[in-house]
Amino acid sequence: MALKILITNDDGIASAQLRSVAEWASRFAEVSVFAPATEQSGKSQGIDLNNPIEVIKQDGYCEGAEAYSVSSTPADCVRIAVLAMGRKPDLIISGINNGYNVGYDMLYSGTVGAIFEASILGFPAIALSANYGSDPVTHEVLDIVKAYFDEKKLLEHHGLYNVNIPDEPKGIRITRQGGAFYSDDFEICGEGKYIARGKKIYQPGLAPDLDTDYVSEGYITVTPLSIDRTEYGIFENLK
Repeated sequence: MALKILITNDDGIASAQLRSVAEWASRFAEVSVFAPATEQSGKSQGIDLNNPIEVIKQDGYCEGAEAYSVSSTPADCVRIAVLAMGRKPDLIISGINNGYNVGYDMLYSGTVGAIFEASILGFPAIALSANYGSDPVTHEVLDIVKAYFDEKKLLEHHGLYNVNIPDEPKGIRITRQGGAFYSDDFEICGEGKYIARGKKIYQPGLAPDLDTDYVSEGYITVTPLSIDRTEYGIFENLK
């Protein structure tokens, strides 16, 4: 039976990075794409419980893949695919995001929010992100990432990973979540209106094995994640 992969993102169905990963995955798997109709960056794991969600088939999206636009968030794309349309993938991939999702930024990311939703629904999932403004990640680089997962049997150890891919990567490192990488300034853009303008605030060398450090040094980072937010040290002290 062929491997079944479900792909989503937060940059929207028109993303060149999304199409690239769909074309790559269709070489060895049955691919379904369920992606937001419009950009949903920064929506984390948000879902819409109050409005109808429109799903439109995208004919001729790419060879070997069926594709649908979804008028909601990345997490809802996963929910629609699985709960509404009965898809049962072997793996869910979110991305490739336009911009790194490292450190605290994972908490805001719609790309990462989609894989948290996948994990809640019982599916292994990988989030993929690349440097902001980069050309689509090549199939050769994605092959390197796949080979690393296969060689280390990562999905047998755990089912939830966040991957960041720099331009011209030097290698791959297993990492843990770092701290702040980006922040925002707010500019006035009209009467009573403000708009966020992102800026990089990363400070290197704070601790070993951080995703923020390694991706800045040119390495692909692979970070195992968890949906459990319990602080176990405090829990054990308080119980």
